[in-house]
Amino acid sequence: MSEAIRFVVEAENAKERLDRFLSQKSSFTRSALQRWISEGRVAIDGVEVRVTRTRIAEGQTIVLTPAPPPPSDAIPEDLPVSILHQDEHLLVVNKAPGMVVHPAPGHPTGTLVNALLFHTTFSDRGDPMRPGIVHRLDKDTSGVMVVARTVAAREGLVALFQAHTIERRYDAIAIGNPPEQATHDTLHGRHPVHRKRFTSRLARGKRAVTHVRVQERLHGAALVACTLETGRTHQIRVHLADAGTPVLGDPYYAKAPKDERLRAAHEDLGRQALHAALLGFVHPVTKESMRFEAEPPPDFQRALATLRA
Repeated sequence: MSEAIRFVVEAENAKERLDRFLSQKSSFTRSALQRWISEGRVAIDGVEVRVTRTRIAEGQTIVLTPAPPPPSDAIPEDLPVSILHQDEHLLVVNKAPGMVVHPAPGHPTGTLVNALLFHTTFSDRGDPMRPGIVHRLDKDTSGVMVVARTVAAREGLVALFQAHTIERRYDAIAIGNPPEQATHDTLHGRHPVHRKRFTSRLARGKRAVTHVRVQERLHGAALVACTLETGRTHQIRVHLADAGTPVLGDPYYAKAPKDERLRAAHEDLGRQALHAALLGFVHPVTKESMRFEAEPPPDFQRALATLRA
């Protein structure tokens, strides 16, 4: 039997659809939640609800009982993975560039999930294709990630990410001459024409906040530290691009540079120069303060060396 999960509706969530609320407050996919609602696995104030469009009210107690996970299609694979920390409830990894986080169409194997299923165990699988995954890095972004191993860790980490209380700093090589410090506080959403891209140039969207600080001036670029208040898809890449200083090597938001040294660094790197350098949070179970840092990988370091010469 899967462990039941309890939610209390706050004023800010009043009148929302039940399936939308649960997708915001948990790590489960919306399609899975809609299926569980129709199967009678959700109750509001003790009364079973089977309509996904049900509107919720402030003060209501919602209890979700997830279905037992089916056998995962994700196959354990003996792939190298850098584990920075592991305990009963969670682990922290330094994801390599080029590694997809979880299986998806076009990437059924060779992912971080495949590697973790070989190297560790999960008492809670959550989404069977994404066991333990509570946040993601793009395939070509390297760096620090936290992964849940238990229900308590998963739900606690989801709550921390939603409350924006996790410390996150990314290192990036930004083309051009960004100001010493800047805060980008914008709306964020899909680009109206290029549907694989996102943009901050919208009349409506979700709030996105990134603080950017120059760490080092380079040839035709700068090494910048980007601290997140929110965690929207492609947030740093969009904010830097829309400010006129895109991330070096970004295939969606930057053009191949004309400058010879920038082009050499771009071609050698072969990906966006973006690295999740720091992750800090309060352990969702032990309440211990935790902070993890990782140096950029060799390809990022070579790009820096090219632009420092």
